[in-house]
Amino acid sequence: MQPTLQDQSVLVTGGAGFIGGHLVDALADGNDVRVLDNGRTGNPGELPEGVEFVDGDIRDADAVERAASDADVIFHEAALVSVAESVEKPAESNDINLSGTLTVLEAARREDARVVFASSAAVYGHPERVPVSEDDPTEPLSPYGLQKLAADRYVRMYADLYDLPTVALRYFNVYGPGQTGGDYAGVITAFLNRLREGKPPVVHGDGTQTRDFVHVSDVVRANLLAATTDATGEAYNVGTGESVTIAELADLLIEASGVDVEREHGPAREGDIDESEADISKARERLEYEPATTLEDGLADLVERADGV
Repeated sequence: MQPTLQDQSVLVTGGAGFIGGHLVDALADGNDVRVLDNGRTGNPGELPEGVEFVDGDIRDADAVERAASDADVIFHEAALVSVAESVEKPAESNDINLSGTLTVLEAARREDARVVFASSAAVYGHPERVPVSEDDPTEPLSPYGLQKLAADRYVRMYADLYDLPTVALRYFNVYGPGQTGGDYAGVITAFLNRLREGKPPVVHGDGTQTRDFVHVSDVVRANLLAATTDATGEAYNVGTGESVTIAELADLLIEASGVDVEREHGPAREGDIDESEADISKARERLEYEPATTLEDGLADLVERADGV
């Protein structure tokens, strides 16, 4: 059963984007929802009827203050999520991912609003073991991961310093309808795009690297639980607690799509993490989070949607 949030004034930063858009859809019925988005990657034209749209950037304190006015809960999804872009433009990435988060936190402090923050498994870097828990070492490998780690800690520090109810959700590899290509879980989109053209998916390296792919509907579930939990001031992993190799992922998509091809292999990507899998026991215990969509079902749905295009 999907948790609900009702009769709240809600701000979703990045609410026209992939995860934010799904979150807005879940919140629009029964809440006063406002979206702050600069349109860089999202599509404001697809927001549900009745949702107020503020065209602005989280680096703009005035825009954030307007958007956060009278908010009870702020879901902070806006970010520059490209690892490669953070390496190319670390200062700009820092302004968005860290300074922008501080701007949101300051607005939340003025409004006494709860903050649910989109953190990332990138904070862990190469994990010492899998599944990785929230208490394991954090050694990010990119400016993006470092910025998310600093913002994650700021979010929890605001709970300690200012008694602000905050939760940091460390997303693993999120996928689902409406996702475009990119670093996050864009491998699924990339594989699907190849298969739609009748071409084999190309796996980087030998394909033995593992990932924990979590459906966006389960990420929305985690956000809604975080919006009502008493267990604030904490960080929680959001994944499935299971992993799959990239080679297995490619084979699953080939089977689901029915395309008569075999996966191909290309050069390995420098710095690619070998293993990633979430320990979600803390989220299970304290948030009562339980993922509901299996990878097989999630992939089958994506293939069906792609066939309908």
